[in-house]
Amino acid sequence: MTTAPKILIYLLRRDLRSTDNPVLHEVSRLHQQSQHPFTHFLPIYVFPADQVEVSGFLRDSSGECPYPEARSYVGGFWRCGPFRAKFLAESVWDLKKQLEDLGSGLEIRVGSLHDALRDILKQFKDGSSQKTDSPAEVSEIWMTAEEGTEEKQEEKEIREVAEESGVKLKLWQDEKYLVDDYVADQDSSRDLPNQNPEDLSDVFTSFRKTVEPLRDAPRKRLARPKRGSLPPLPPSIPPQADPFVIPDSFDSLNSALQKPLQDVGFGLPNPPKWPSNTGVQSAIPFPGGESHGQHRVRHLLYSGAMTKYKDNRNGLLGTDFSTKLSAWLALGCITARWVHWEMYDFEEGKNPEPLPLAGTQSNSEHSDSDMRHAPGFGKGQNKGTEGVRFELLWRDYMRLCARKFGSKLFSIRGFRGDDQYKAVEWKQPPESDSVPAPSANDENNNIARKVNLLPSSHPLTRFLEGRTGTGLIDATSRELFLTGYTSNRARQNHASFLAKHLRLDWRLGAEWYECMLVDYDVSSNWGNWCYVAGVGNDPRGEARKFNPVKQGVDYDPKGEFVKGWMGELSGVYGGKELHR
Repeated sequence: MTTAPKILIYLLRRDLRSTDNPVLHEVSRLHQQSQHPFTHFLPIYVFPADQVEVSGFLRDSSGECPYPEARSYVGGFWRCGPFRAKFLAESVWDLKKQLEDLGSGLEIRVGSLHDALRDILKQFKDGSSQKTDSPAEVSEIWMTAEEGTEEKQEEKEIREVAEESGVKLKLWQDEKYLVDDYVADQDSSRDLPNQNPEDLSDVFTSFRKTVEPLRDAPRKRLARPKRGSLPPLPPSIPPQADPFVIPDSFDSLNSALQKPLQDVGFGLPNPPKWPSNTGVQSAIPFPGGESHGQHRVRHLLYSGAMTKYKDNRNGLLGTDFSTKLSAWLALGCITARWVHWEMYDFEEGKNPEPLPLAGTQSNSEHSDSDMRHAPGFGKGQNKGTEGVRFELLWRDYMRLCARKFGSKLFSIRGFRGDDQYKAVEWKQPPESDSVPAPSANDENNNIARKVNLLPSSHPLTRFLEGRTGTGLIDATSRELFLTGYTSNRARQNHASFLAKHLRLDWRLGAEWYECMLVDYDVSSNWGNWCYVAGVGNDPRGEARKFNPVKQGVDYDPKGEFVKGWMGELSGVYGGKELHR
C-alpha cells in the first residue's frame, strides 16, 4: 500500500524569488533532517481576480467570468494594466523555471486565493486526482504576510478555509525589506525599535534616526536552496477549476493576461501615441523575474551607475540615471537586503559570487576584472550607495505607514483625516446621467464612476492624455501611458499638479498609477500620493506645491525630456522656453 503524501502548500504573492526567501530556506532545512515533516511540497501562485483581470483565462472565450472586472474604485480603471501584467507574468514564469531548476516547480492558478485553495484542498481530500491508495494529507499552508488591507483580508479568508479543512496556516514575516520587523520570540537586536505600529513616527527623518547607521542595520541574506534540497511535488496535483484554463507556456500566459486589455486607448478620446520623430526610448525596458533583477543590480555596480546614483537620481531620460529596481522589489523578485549586501561586498572590495540562476542568461555581463575597475569598488560606502540605502528605507517606511494607518491609506482625507480635507473640496469627475453624484459626506459610493465617460475637454482627460499645456506634466503623462514608467522627479510634479493645481480627487491619480505603472507597490504608491496631495505624513502638508515650470527649467533645462515625448515640439529651438 502506497503511503499517502504529506503536503506543504506554499501560497506565493509578492515573494517571487528563490534567493533570500525564508520560506524556501526553511523548507530546504527541514527536508535535510532525518525525519521529514513533509513528504511533498507544492508552491502555488494565484493571479488574484480582484486585482488582475482574469477573464482572458476562460476556457470558453464567450463564457461569463465568475468574478467582477478588476477595476479601480473611484475612476473605474483596470487595476493592472498591460505593462505590469507582462512584468508579473515574466516574474511568475521566471520563478517557475527557478523552482524547476531546484527540482521543484510552481503551480499557477487564477481566481481568488481562497477559492483556489478551497478547491485544491477539497480535491486532495476527496482523492479525485490521486495516484496513491489513500487521499493526500495537506499538513500545513505557509504564506507571507503583507500590509495592504486587501492582502490582510486575503489572509483572513485563507485562515478560514484552512480551519474549515483542519489544516494549520502559518503566516511568515515579509522579509523583502531593508530592516527586519521586531518579532517577540526572536532576537530583536537587529530589528526595528517599535513593536507597536502606533509608535511609528509620522516624520520619516525621526524614524530614520532610530535605525541608523543603515549600513549596519540589515540581517544577513539567505542563500538560494541547493538543487535537490526541496521536497518533490505531489505525485498528482488537482487541476485548475472551471471555467478557467491555465496556459502551458509563457507566451500563452501573457496573452491571457493581455486579452482583456486590448483597448489600447483605455477609453481616452485622444490617447498618447509613440513619437516617431524623436528617438526616445523606454527608461525601463527590462523583463520581470528574479534573474533579471539580480543582473540589473550587478550591472548598476559594475557600470558605476550605483556609485553615481546621488548625482544622477533626478534625471528624466535613460536607463541608468536611477536604479530602476522598484518593479522587482515590489513583487519580491529581489529583496532590499539582497541589494544592500551586493553593495556592501562591492564597497568592501569582495569579488561577487556567480549568480546561481536557471535559464540561458550568462552569470554576469562583466568579468571580475571589470568589477575591480568599477568606480567606487573597494572604497567603502559612497554617497551613491548611501543614497540607495536611504531610498530603500523610504520603501520600508511607506510599508510601515500602511500598517499604522490601514484603510486610511485609501481615504480621500488620507493619513491626516483632517476636517480641512473634506471630500467636497476635491473636484470629482461627473457621473453618467444614470448614476447619482456622491454626497459630500459619503466618499464610498463612487463605485459606478467611469472616467471614460468624460469629455475630451475635461481637466482629468487632458491630464491623462498629456494635453494640459504644461510641458513637464504632459511629457510625464505620455511617458507613463506609453511605457509604464516615469521618474521619481516627474512623478512628484505629476501628482502635485493633479492634486494641488487641478484640485482633482488625488485618488484618481493613485488609481491611474496602479493601472499604468510597471513598478506599482500598494504602500509606496498610495503613501506617496497621500504625501504629495498633502493628506499624508509630509510635515509641510498642503503647503508643499511643486511649480512644474520651475521644476522643468531646473531638471530639463535643454527640454530634451519634453521634446522627446512630445513629438510636435521636437523641432522647437531652445529648452527652457518649452517650460514657460
